[in-house]
Amino acid sequence: MSLPLLAVLTVFQGQALQLAYPDKPDLREVVVSWNDRNIPFVRDNDRWITVIGIDLDTKVGEYRAETTFRFAGGSHETRAEIIEVKGKTFPTTRLTVAPKYVELSPEDRARAAADSKEIRAVYAQLTPRKYWTGPFRSPIPGVTGGRNFGHRRVFNDQPRAPHSGADLRASTGTEILAANTGRVVLAKDYFFNGNSVFIDHGLGVYTMYLHLSKISVKVGDVVKRGQVIGLAGATGRVTGPHLHWGARILDARVDPFSLFELD
Repeated sequence: MSLPLLAVLTVFQGQALQLAYPDKPDLREVVVSWNDRNIPFVRDNDRWITVIGIDLDTKVGEYRAETTFRFAGGSHETRAEIIEVKGKTFPTTRLTVAPKYVELSPEDRARAAADSKEIRAVYAQLTPRKYWTGPFRSPIPGVTGGRNFGHRRVFNDQPRAPHSGADLRASTGTEILAANTGRVVLAKDYFFNGNSVFIDHGLGVYTMYLHLSKISVKVGDVVKRGQVIGLAGATGRVTGPHLHWGARILDARVDPFSLFELD
C-alpha cells in the first residue's frame, strides 16, 4: 500500500537531515531507502526517527527517498519523499605543511592507505540503535562554529580532498569533550590525523576528534556527552594546534555543527 508523495524536504550539501514519523498502532519497523542503503528508524518515545547524511559533494538536485512501514500481521505501507539538495559555496584554502605529508615515502604511503582502510570499514557499519541523548554539543565549551568545512584544500601547491571537518581553535592541552553519548570505535595515532578518537553514536552517526596531544579513552568505552576524551594538540598533518572535529553519517561527510539540529 503506497501513501501520497509528501512535500519536498530541502537540505544543503554537507548537512545532516533527521526524519521523524509519529508512532502508529501495531507499527513494528520503519526503514528508509537512501543512497543505496536501507537505513532503520528507531522508536523514540511517541515517534520513529532516523538520520541521513547529504555528502558535501552531493550534486545539487532532487532525490527520491522511500520509507517503508511494517506492521504486526505482515502488512506494510510505503511513502515517498523528494529531498531537494541545494548547493553551498566552498572556498579554496592553501596550506603549507611538512613535505613528508605531501610527498609520501613508500612506508608512509602504505601506512596512510592502511589507516584509510581501517577508518572506511568503521564508517560502513550501521549500529541499529540510537546511543545519543538530547542535543549534540560542541567538543569545546563556548565554541559555536568552526572553520574550513568543505574547503577545497591545496597543500604545498598540490590539490587534495575537500576538508571534511570543522577546525576549532584550541591551544595544546585544551580538554576535548564528547559531543554526545556513544561508543568509542577507534582511538589511536594515524599518519594524517594524528592522535584521534572516533565515536559511534548509533544509526550511522559518527563524530571524530583529530590531532590530539593525548587520548583519554580506549576502544569499547561508552562515553557520555561532555566527558573528556582527550586533549587538543598538533599531531599529524597540521599547521598548528587546533581540534579537527568531524562528523560522518555512514559515507556522507557532513558539517558536525549540523548535528545540533537533531532533536
